[in-house]
Amino acid sequence: MNKHNTAKCGYRSGELQECSPLAAAFVPFQQENPPTYESNDALIRGTLFPGLDLPFMNIVNKSNPYAGTPLGEIMALDFAITELNLYLDTHADDTEAFEMLKTYIALSNKGRAEYVRRFGPLKIRDLENASRYTWIDGPWPWEFNERTGK
Repeated sequence: MNKHNTAKCGYRSGELQECSPLAAAFVPFQQENPPTYESNDALIRGTLFPGLDLPFMNIVNKSNPYAGTPLGEIMALDFAITELNLYLDTHADDTEAFEMLKTYIALSNKGRAEYVRRFGPLKIRDLENASRYTWIDGPWPWEFNERTGK
């Protein structure tokens, strides 16, 4: 399938090189500017891109126990950043995706700074501006009720 034919296939189809040889495995390239999920939905679905959303054995995650919490927001943004990073590795000229990446990075940094201020460090690097060593102070990030703001 060449680039000309992919346009009519939709975002769930990729591109193969023209005149690809027989009996050689190829992974189609994702089309540029594909639709995306919101970051919270992306974390639940396991991908930012609906075209790549192929649940194993048709089992779909339906919820995230951290959704709507400060920790859940950071997790969703960081997941979307990773997905965009991988996409941009093969689509470096997609300026819309790059702008989205920069927006998500800024939101994640702001959310992480506020989270650390309210609940303590998520990573050892979060102690950069701390006045004392608080890494071993509880509760830990996985202690859901105490660290999520609920």
